[in-house]
Amino acid sequence: MKDKFSAHPNIQIVSNFDDLVRFSFHGEVNAICWKRALPGNFEEIVHKAILKENIFEMNEGALLDLDLSVQGDLARKTILNDLQLLKAHGALPILNVIKCYERDEANMIFPTDVYSYHVDSAPVPGSTFLCTYYGEPSELLTNEQAEQKVSVPSVREAIEKQNDKGADALEEYIQENFYDLHYQAKANASPISMGIGHIWRLAIAHPQSKVLPCIHRAPKEKEGQHRLLLIC
Repeated sequence: MKDKFSAHPNIQIVSNFDDLVRFSFHGEVNAICWKRALPGNFEEIVHKAILKENIFEMNEGALLDLDLSVQGDLARKTILNDLQLLKAHGALPILNVIKCYERDEANMIFPTDVYSYHVDSAPVPGSTFLCTYYGEPSELLTNEQAEQKVSVPSVREAIEKQNDKGADALEEYIQENFYDLHYQAKANASPISMGIGHIWRLAIAHPQSKVLPCIHRAPKEKEGQHRLLLIC
């Protein structure tokens, strides 16, 4: 029986880290998933982290300082190994304990925070890696089930009214405000939960990309439950 990811043409499943970073995005495939069932107690790590802000960046020293049970230590070893694998690949992974992200409530057109479906972008080739170890997982949306918000006539009209740089500078204005990176789900779209413990590699928008960037978003957190997320 196929797992829930395999039915989607945008997603390729792999069974190890080497394949995760070795396989190329191609055709419709713009998300690669190292699917795993992880042992250990990741919840314990979250509960023992002290948050003074909505997001706590836990470095390796802070992670090693935690007094954990055997199961908690098993989870910690998994995270440390993931961090080392990504660093050896040349990435700069960050481990965050997240209560919530900052919301973009001031924007009168539409929010451009990470709770909105969006794609990542860079001026050079690259990928986004992420793994939710605990808490609500991130979601992705296949490209055919989404439309770019700036292509919606009413949205574009509102942006044109907001823009004070003139029609010739409209596209530059859209990019400066990251409006072009955000999407909305079409009617009857089915968002895909990215699950717990899997490491994902997502295609981003960059000049040399041969595939569409992967559309994804942060989930709405459950009340009283923090997330443990690796991202780079």
